This record gives sequence, structure tokens and C-alpha cells, in this order.
Amino acid sequence: MKVLILGSGGREHALAWAVARSPRVAQIVCAPGNGGMAQIARCVPIDLKDLAAVVRLAESERPGLTIVGPELPLSLGVVDSLRERGLRVFGPTRAAAMLETSKGFAKQFLQRHNIPTPNYAVCASAAEVAKAVEVFHPPIVVKADGLAAGKGVIICPSRHIAVEAAGGLFSGSLLGAAEHQVVIEEFLKGDEISFLCLSDGNHVTPLLPSQDHKRVGEGDTGPNTGGMGVYSTDSLLDAHMSEWILRHIAEPAIRGMAGEGTPFAGVLYCGLMITARGPQVLEFNARFGDPEAQAILVRLESDLVDALNACVEGRLAETTLRWNAGASVCVVASSGGYPGAYKTGFPITGLPAAAQVPGVQIFHAGTTLAGGQSLTAGGRVLGVTAAADSLELALGRAYQAMAEIHFDGMYYRRDIGHRALKQTQ
Repeated sequence: MKVLILGSGGREHALAWAVARSPRVAQIVCAPGNGGMAQIARCVPIDLKDLAAVVRLAESERPGLTIVGPELPLSLGVVDSLRERGLRVFGPTRAAAMLETSKGFAKQFLQRHNIPTPNYAVCASAAEVAKAVEVFHPPIVVKADGLAAGKGVIICPSRHIAVEAAGGLFSGSLLGAAEHQVVIEEFLKGDEISFLCLSDGNHVTPLLPSQDHKRVGEGDTGPNTGGMGVYSTDSLLDAHMSEWILRHIAEPAIRGMAGEGTPFAGVLYCGLMITARGPQVLEFNARFGDPEAQAILVRLESDLVDALNACVEGRLAETTLRWNAGASVCVVASSGGYPGAYKTGFPITGLPAAAQVPGVQIFHAGTTLAGGQSLTAGGRVLGVTAAADSLELALGRAYQAMAEIHFDGMYYRRDIGHRALKQTQ
């Protein structure tokens, strides 16, 4: 079987690594891929913003399964286009992906289906924002409606700053593209949890929960990023809480999408805040998280391709996922300056030595190959991932491997998992 994976980040490298473990897979094609994926797959240069080019590639390759990694092709309707041509593809349609591509749509959907979420207002102008913030107590959360690569959430300490932030989103000065609407949201306190599920449009199967570290600085300081690290442990959520989230959030969301005529098949990523009044949905994503996928997939014992095929064929209810007990972590090595301006093209050394650390997998996020040498090519460069019997051991392995790796300007957080470690001390 040939599998085509769309994307070029750490998530897609982790997907390629997991797919390569399936005895059903004879060939993997990644478009456009990266320097790490090129070591296990055939990479084809392509611009994922060019939907026609992606469709031509898929028609030429005729894969048995296409896996869509990032959100951009989903927002363009790549799943719809490939299905129209009789190709099997894992991921939600353009209409279903609106759970991620429009935060305003998602909030209104949550309200329609009585799924718990923070209080909010959807605003189409600065004047509407100025009026809306009067009913929110600072700090106030301001969100871009559209895709923002994990950088469209601004926590504002005052109403005035919230109005300014919204103005920057409307003008395009904050993200580079003007937003047509923004979401004003109540600020919640609690623990953030990433709760991902597979769905075939009707049935829902949860993956392992994880906790992301979105801020660039240690101690959860500085601006938001696409994610600087993540961990997953058996004790992150107890069985009762996991069941509650499944029954009151994930399953109602899938039922609601089907009931509205836009069935959701793919990965439903529920970004949750566990608060004193229970779990609340901060956001939905329509694909595997990055770096959540890295930490989750290294603990998957069963065949990923079998599970994704079951989603495509509407028979997920027949599939059981098996997981390795213990813990896993992914620590991101980024370019200096990320998530702001940064330079690329620096040689990366120490990868062979790092890969020798027991239980470690190194997933490339922003790299390229030149003459056999790995070079930096993005803001998030590597995801050093480790699995072990305990969180402490997994973190020790990941940081041991990270110490072997070097490139100019390399930066990584040294406190991934700090909240969980405090709870066990």
C-alpha cells in the first residue's frame, strides 16, 4: 500500500514514522516533507496552498490512503477535492473543518449544542469589540477568527488593551492578514489539556490526553507559539474525567456536526481547560496537534494505518487502539527569535548521538537536507521525543538527547512537564 502524507512539520514526520511501522505499507510519499521525512519517505516539493497542484500530485501517485497533516489544506477543501476523484483520504471536509478554521463558527456551534465553553462575543468591528468588552472582567482573551498557526490568541490585562489587540487583528498588523471578525472570550483558570479523538463521522475513539506548553519562555512566559513541548502520562486524566469529556464534549460535537449535515471524519482535537466548574472547550482543531502527535504516537502500540482506514471506511466502532503504559514527552528545539523573526540555514550537529539515547525518537519540524547535512529551515526545528515508564525518566531521556544536538541560535524550554512534576513532589 502507498500512503501520501501532506505536510512538512514535526506532526507529519511523526505520522510518517508511525505509518512506516505498519506491515501494510510498502511506500510513503510526503509532500512537501522535510529533511527528516526524506530519510523514510520519498519527498515531493509542492506548495500546499496550491490546491490544484496537490490534486494533480494525488492523481499521479494514486495512493491507497492520503493523510492530511496541517490545517491549511483542510481549509482549502483538499479532502472534498480528493474524494470527488475517488481517492481515499483521512481528514474532515472543508465544511467540517470550520470547527477549526472559524473560531466564531466553533463558539456558536458549541452554544447550539450545549457543549461547555467560556462566555464569548463574536465581533465584526472595533466598535463592537469596545461594546462587548464592557461585560468581561480583565484579563480578557482576544482571538483571531481564522487560522493563525497557534499565534492568534492574545491575553489582555485590561479592556483598553483588548480593544487595541482586536484592532491589530482587524487591520492585519498583528498577524499579517486582516481578520473579518474576532472572538472576545472570558479568561479561565485551570489546567489546559489536549484531548484528541478519532472519528468516522459517527463513532468516536479517544487518543491519549496530553498537555502542551504554548508559551515560548520557561515558566509559561512570553508570547504564544505553535507549541514548545508536550507530555502525556497515564495519570494526566483519570478514567472518570476522560469518560465525562468523551460523553459531554467529543461525542456531542460529532453528533452535532452530523446533525447539521457536515459529518466530521478525522481527528477532532479538543483544546480544554479543566476548571472549577468542569472541563471547558477553549478551541477545536480538525487535525493532529503539533507537538501533541509526536508524544501520542510514540505510545501507540496498534497499527495507525488500520485505525485511519477504519475512519475512512466508517467502521471505527470495530477498532480498538492499544497503548504502551507510562509516559512520553516531546521537547521542541527552535530557532533563536521564534515566534518572531529568525534566521535559517544553520547546520545541525549531534543527531546520530541523540538518536542513540534509549526510547528517543527525533522528529524533524523545520529542516532540510543539503549534501547529506541537516540544516535549519523553520521556527520549530526539531521535536526530541522520548517514551519511558515514568515522566521523570522520559524527560531525562529527552533532555539527554537534546544535549547532544547543536545549531546556531538553538533554543528550547528546560521546564517541559514542570506542572506535573510539582504535583508528584
